[in-house]
Amino acid sequence: MLEKTLDESNMKRCLIEVFGLGYVGFPLAVRLANGGFNVLGVDVNPERISRLEKNELNETELNIKKEFLHVRKENLLNFSDRPNKTDCQKIAFICVHTPITTENIESDTYVKKAIEIFLQTSKKGDVIIIESSIGGGTTEKMQKVIENFGYTIGNDFGLCFCPERIDPQNKEWNLENIPRIIYCSDETTYKISQKLYQPVNHAHLQRVSSPKIAEVVKSYENAFRLVNISLVNELSVLCEKLKIDVKEVVNAAKTKPFGFMPFYPSAGAGGHCIPKDPRFLLQAAIKNGLEFSTIKNALEINLNIPLHICDRIEEVLENNNLEKSILVCGLSYKPNVGDMRDSPGFKILNELKKRKFKVGGYDPFYNPELKEKYLIENFLKELEFEFIEKPTDEKISKFSCLCLVQNHFVDKFRINEIYEKAKIPMIYDCLGDLEYNKESKTILNAFGKS
Repeated sequence: MLEKTLDESNMKRCLIEVFGLGYVGFPLAVRLANGGFNVLGVDVNPERISRLEKNELNETELNIKKEFLHVRKENLLNFSDRPNKTDCQKIAFICVHTPITTENIESDTYVKKAIEIFLQTSKKGDVIIIESSIGGGTTEKMQKVIENFGYTIGNDFGLCFCPERIDPQNKEWNLENIPRIIYCSDETTYKISQKLYQPVNHAHLQRVSSPKIAEVVKSYENAFRLVNISLVNELSVLCEKLKIDVKEVVNAAKTKPFGFMPFYPSAGAGGHCIPKDPRFLLQAAIKNGLEFSTIKNALEINLNIPLHICDRIEEVLENNNLEKSILVCGLSYKPNVGDMRDSPGFKILNELKKRKFKVGGYDPFYNPELKEKYLIENFLKELEFEFIEKPTDEKISKFSCLCLVQNHFVDKFRINEIYEKAKIPMIYDCLGDLEYNKESKTILNAFGKS
């Protein structure tokens, strides 16, 4: 039966269903459709389905607008809240959210649910490719779910795990040129995956021998980033004590032509993957009687950095007899994206609120209507602050300090202007982006500088 699917994928006669149309699933669906495949995007969010059916894209999707409109015109990409039942062979890409395990939910809950929904309309010869970030052993658990529906993996049903490696708004490395790690249940399914990923990344696939290897690879990649982000942020705290500039230290160190990769200070790692994926390794270690202290310590440092930044802000304000009022700029987890998940900006905002600061928040990507979503994504019970739609002179005059957490491209000129023209008494720069200007009367304090 898998041979039939291989033939149909060759001839572009199969139906591809992409479950989850977020920052992973949506561009994948567009690129697959642009490669000539018939694609159905499946999502449980009715607003997202309605918006895409009207060909309306949000800010972060505009970079593939041309491709999107082309495949829509050719009727190669459609949307629904459920999969289709069809006579042709089907291939499912699972790109749904995977939360951190809690008392109420397992990290694989949504992956399992999406697979079960797909299996309700599947047949022998179909294939499932998991792209969601998952913990070690999850692919094998999903294999059992599939087998419970009466299929034999590697014989009459294909299963792959090919974790996404997307870095949103990265201009150099994108969906097209990032190589992918993949596990496939059998040789025919691997050949099918090569056909599928040809229009995605020219089928640049690194095949591994077991699903656990692919799972650990993804977790390890983000653990590497977490550890190094935590390292440079802890170094930044030390540099403040030593009265030296951490950026000068990093820039000098990166002249070494081997064995060093530069990381720069920030308010901490956020987003969906970097704080979460290393936890999969930590959980696996604990289950096997081990203590993965490197990851454990990195996670703790990452939680403490926003608190240190708040300490510094409070200290500088008090030393300069300034009111405890602050505008936190940059609420997304990284520059130039609208993703607010596990954001250091919210951690700083919430902590300063606890310390009786008058707090305002600004981000060009922030949507006040999504407050409940932001609360869940940031593990918060409340999120009360004055939302500033635009950082005008009138608006910022209410505050003693501007805390620059993320410096979006669209904000760089305005932030520089606020500093250069001394529109606010103090700026705390978490990124060290602003260059010191002795002509400005604004106090400039930066993380990792004296």
